[in-house]
Amino acid sequence: MQKNIKHIVLDYNGTIAKDGILKDEVKKLLPLLAQTYTLHVITADTFGSVKDELKEYALHVKVLEGDNHTAEKEAYISALRAKECAAVGNGNNDMKMLQKVQIGICVLGDEGCSTKSLLASDIVCKSISEALELFLYPKRLVATLRV
Repeated sequence: MQKNIKHIVLDYNGTIAKDGILKDEVKKLLPLLAQTYTLHVITADTFGSVKDELKEYALHVKVLEGDNHTAEKEAYISALRAKECAAVGNGNNDMKMLQKVQIGICVLGDEGCSTKSLLASDIVCKSISEALELFLYPKRLVATLRV
């Protein structure tokens, strides 16, 4: 399953950032993940900081523009080919994105998580570092998703 994953799509605020500031643990993991995956950050950019915070990382940033962020995130995943994507998020507007991808991970972090996204995900992690490390140590994914 994880062998098909080419893209990792990350929600920003509440997932990899707190109050618009990229979390320290994520700063260490993004360069490692970028060696294997194409990374994407998709966000409403509530604090207006995403481009500045992520300028030194090899990834794509999509700032949402419309009124329906849930639909925008889902459309972004579809454009990437959902079966080649994993996604990580925590909010209501991440629900469809987490549901559509090959592997959807909901993070129960500092902001909590939406029950809609929780139920739409394949895996729930208690921190963003634990979620991202699943892609660096894929046998953890195998063990968690084994049928």
